[in-house]
Amino acid sequence: MRKTTDPCEVVAVGWSRQGVRLPFTDRAEAGRLLAEQVVPLRLADPLVLALPRGGVPVAREIASRLDAPLDVLVTRKIGCPSQPELGVGAIAEGGEPVFDTDLMRRVGLTWEDLEETVRRERTELARRVAAYRGDRALPRLKGRDVVVVDDGLATGGTARAALAAVRAGEPRRVVLAVPVGAAQTVKALAGDADEIVVLAAPWTFRAVGQWYVRFDQLSDDDVQRLL
Repeated sequence: MRKTTDPCEVVAVGWSRQGVRLPFTDRAEAGRLLAEQVVPLRLADPLVLALPRGGVPVAREIASRLDAPLDVLVTRKIGCPSQPELGVGAIAEGGEPVFDTDLMRRVGLTWEDLEETVRRERTELARRVAAYRGDRALPRLKGRDVVVVDDGLATGGTARAALAAVRAGEPRRVVLAVPVGAAQTVKALAGDADEIVVLAAPWTFRAVGQWYVRFDQLSDDDVQRLL
């Protein structure tokens, strides 16, 4: 692997700095490298929750190293009605929608403008929960150390919604673990988790996929197979 020419602030447990080679070969490799930083946390009764779809192959490697259960925490982005790719919020199963109120104000959106979008995303979220978990409930969170895993952080909207939903389950400790994330986003999420483990936090960040050699789109079948 080549070393990126992009200046990188590398953040690991306790905000320490270390060298990391980018891009990652694939999500599995990123997961193995990330697991090296998660294992020393000495987690109690750990549970690894992946944000599907891309977070699942990363989380699988961490769960294997921890010998911990692996499951998914389904999230959905809430897009601007006129520009769906612009995320103004997100929702996670078991939680309420989390909105970027500053962005909503800048683009002139009200809560009423988003009612239909939220309803539609709730429906899709329920469909995906049924596809991935069937009738099985989300595992118990109370009193456990929960590791929330994704393949990267761009704006951090879905991660924020996921962390809020996990907090509502009264875990003992919440860890957010990602291979790479925009430096501004990592800093903005500092108060949402007890610890953030991230291998690289570049200041110049266009998309998560730019930090992987192979960044294949995953299907629901892929997620089910990995689980």
